[in-house]
Amino acid sequence: MNEVVVGPGPLTPAEVVAVARHGARVTLSAAARDELARSREVIGALAADARPHYGVSTGFGALATRHIPAESRARLQRGLIRSHAAGSGPEVEREVVRALMLLRLSTLATGRTGVRPVTARTYAALLNAGLTPVVREYGSLGCSGDLAPLAHCALAAMGEGEVRDAGGVPRPAGEALADAGIEPLVLREKEGLALINGTDGMLGMLLLACHDLRLLLRCADIAAAMSVEALLGTDAVFAADLQALRPHPGQADSAANLRALLAGSGIMASHRGPACTRVQDAYSLRCAPQVHGAARDTLAHAELVASRELAAAIDNPVVTPDGRVESNGNFHGAPLAHVLDFLAISTADVASIAERRTDRFLDVARNHGLSAFLADDPGVDSGHMIAQYTQAAIVAELKRLAVPASVDSIPSSALQEDHVSMGWSAARKLRRAVDGLTRVVAIELLTAARGLDLRAPLAAAPATAAVRAGLRRRVPGPGPDRYLAPEIEAAVVYTASGEALAAAESVTGPLR
Repeated sequence: MNEVVVGPGPLTPAEVVAVARHGARVTLSAAARDELARSREVIGALAADARPHYGVSTGFGALATRHIPAESRARLQRGLIRSHAAGSGPEVEREVVRALMLLRLSTLATGRTGVRPVTARTYAALLNAGLTPVVREYGSLGCSGDLAPLAHCALAAMGEGEVRDAGGVPRPAGEALADAGIEPLVLREKEGLALINGTDGMLGMLLLACHDLRLLLRCADIAAAMSVEALLGTDAVFAADLQALRPHPGQADSAANLRALLAGSGIMASHRGPACTRVQDAYSLRCAPQVHGAARDTLAHAELVASRELAAAIDNPVVTPDGRVESNGNFHGAPLAHVLDFLAISTADVASIAERRTDRFLDVARNHGLSAFLADDPGVDSGHMIAQYTQAAIVAELKRLAVPASVDSIPSSALQEDHVSMGWSAARKLRRAVDGLTRVVAIELLTAARGLDLRAPLAAAPATAAVRAGLRRRVPGPGPDRYLAPEIEAAVVYTASGEALAAAESVTGPLR
């Protein structure tokens, strides 16, 4: 996807990912330009009205009772952005900043905010020039919009503050805009408020996380299948009729994936029949569809919430389609904050069960004939002993990250904003959780692949063998101890890039 047209209608998640992560260009539709012009006429009329109108001729937040004379209104908007660009801490990732800028542009394009067309065009120009405002980690409470993060973006559009150019080099915004041929914005009535009063940071991070989790949950099924196979587990429990007795859609999808991945396995065939006395596997093997499936269903709910938010026009006050300008509370981040927290819980649980499967490979009392720690010469070699430590450390961190942010609230703005969502914080910790899950799944895949190798001459299933073969092009097979960290990172890249999934699907067809 090379170009995304931004109009009055909602963007798709794929369009947001294309612009945020892959640098697709953006264009304003003709319909968006018309809506922008129409709603600006409404704001222009209010600017001349003797009565106070919030954000047009008044102060902000707890200062909303102060009437601002016409000659001070440009200063009002400029000062709003400067004072609210108060972020602190490490820089936020480029893809997150691009996502929140695109989503704010999408809301502007609905015509519900009352900004001038030139304001929307400037945001599009910044995105297309690859200029990314420097946004800091802390500053949003997830209510009244992602104020500080969005203010840093608006500040850059004004030619102030700092940006990173297309090459990632930090530069003064005014200098970078001049080199790109972009005229700095001079904000008019309501425009400063319209540029910062949105849930765009929370939503952008939710969309990126959902995109990544869709991949990771299928990779978790792949790693689980390889573990079940190499640990001589049974696939009988994944039968469709057994899964249908508990009709959760995510569970059914995960079990279907496991059946497809294990089809044709010589290892599985080797211990079927009356000679096998094992009737039940441990929960981490037997219950993989139930845990992975619950995470899928949580993800589906989060995607539904995200789709509704993509269709929203978040601002306060808002210009209604019939020309009224009304205050509202739609900027409150609770709907997003809740699902961001839900996903962090599911992410921690999927990682937890993956770590338990990995641990079973390393214990001779539970790995059914494999060497201790899958080592070449146990005692001389440690094998994958410390890879499991790394997993355990990550899982412990994921449990801490699963503590909800959205149950917290710290009042602000002299108690005018007395209940906030903390959705930005929920989104930030979810990003770290997704990275942790990627690493845990990759380590399980790395360990399970070694387990499959050690079952030779028994043949793995065609699908799991394809995944192992792809990994072996990056990481050697079993042998004496080697420097393990690069092999773990290679497995992480193999997982996160989608290559492991592609290898499996080259045999199974699309997994669910």
